[in-house]
Amino acid sequence: MNIRKKIRNHPEMHNGALNDILFILLLFFLIVSTLANPNVIKVANPKAKADTKAKQTVVITVDHLQQVFIGSELITFDQLETKLSVYLSKETEKPSVVINGDSTAHLGTAIKVMQVIKKLGATPVMAVNPN
Repeated sequence: MNIRKKIRNHPEMHNGALNDILFILLLFFLIVSTLANPNVIKVANPKAKADTKAKQTVVITVDHLQQVFIGSELITFDQLETKLSVYLSKETEKPSVVINGDSTAHLGTAIKVMQVIKKLGATPVMAVNPN
């Protein structure tokens, strides 16, 4: 009479380390996706000692050809005040407008954009890259 139980091996693969790696990758992609800038217009920002951090209500871009963009929409300088007032009217707090200017763009265009922003009651912030 054989009373012993039969010992059966159930092969298992240990996946604890794989779960840790997948969790770290998930966190990395979540953090990177929240830091991604939605601007599509690529410009070479001027260098500065400190980075400008502000809550972005609207992003205005001035490229090297002196073209003005609100977000990714190309507008003429004459349309800037009317289009910008539409964006700023949706804000409850004092809005800040980030100016993303190319380092080869004329300074006069950026100053004119700042004057329009101040006229509408918002705070202009110039975006720069820290060196």
